[in-house]
Amino acid sequence: MADPNKRSETIIQKLRDTGHKITPQRLAIIKIIAKSTDHPSVEDIYGHIKKDFPTMSLATVYKNILLIKSLGEVLELGFPDGSNRYDGNKPYPHPHVICIKCKKILDPNLDSLDDMKKEVAAETNFKILNHRLDFFGICSNCMAEEV
Repeated sequence: MADPNKRSETIIQKLRDTGHKITPQRLAIIKIIAKSTDHPSVEDIYGHIKKDFPTMSLATVYKNILLIKSLGEVLELGFPDGSNRYDGNKPYPHPHVICIKCKKILDPNLDSLDDMKKEVAAETNFKILNHRLDFFGICSNCMAEEV
């Protein structure tokens, strides 16, 4: 996991460099996505900060996440049901393991990923620009509940 304070500072600096103001609301959103390891949704982020900013709307959170995403500082994990989740801790392509029951998302470290990208490029004659590798299963907590 990246240092949340360094991640926050990186995002803040990129916003400043591109002429965006650092408002208290934007700062709160940045801190949440920089420290989160659970890949929150916009609704999750909104739930964390609405008590401190009761007049802020869900749309404001969404617009800020899209802005930060456009700067390459948050990775969006899109799902067919529209329940997108966001990773501000590791804003670059990396594999995920997703529980189909509770929707927990973990980031496994796969040493073989670079070799896999090279193998795909060699086999297809593509220049690989980006990738998404997700594994779906049932987490240990959900399996324990089934017993």
